[in-house]
Amino acid sequence: MGLFEVQVLDEDGKEVTLGDVLNSKWTVLYVYPKDNTPGCTTEAKEFTELLPEFEKLGFQVIGVSKDSVRSHRNFKEKHGLKIKLLSDPNAELIKALGAWGKKKRYGKEYEGVIRSTFIFNPNGEIVWKKINVRARGHAAKVLEEAKKLAEKS
Repeated sequence: MGLFEVQVLDEDGKEVTLGDVLNSKWTVLYVYPKDNTPGCTTEAKEFTELLPEFEKLGFQVIGVSKDSVRSHRNFKEKHGLKIKLLSDPNAELIKALGAWGKKKRYGKEYEGVIRSTFIFNPNGEIVWKKINVRARGHAAKVLEEAKKLAEKS
């Protein structure tokens, strides 16, 4: 199965493919570990804050995690988030993007979601990616990359 055929759940709980979601638009797709955790909340709020600037450049911003559609709904409501969130309960898309791997916490190693960001062009090609990023200030860095890409196109 190709990347475009990987299925996720949209905000209404409907099964959609990555291709449906990208919809021939410039897209920032960021992968994060868990709703309502400090780093993930910071990142989501920063992307929400900068969303109008991304949209001016013609970009959509979408977050994806393993959390349920219901969890996403609560997360958005609680923090006033304006970005789209996708649910990838089996981490199929997350793994296909390479945003899954070994992590360490309190000296214990485990497999999990690695905070990462991808920019897709309207043809659905990944034109920029960053694996294992820090949440704080990341959205602003991604916006700078989006500006560079928008100028080139």
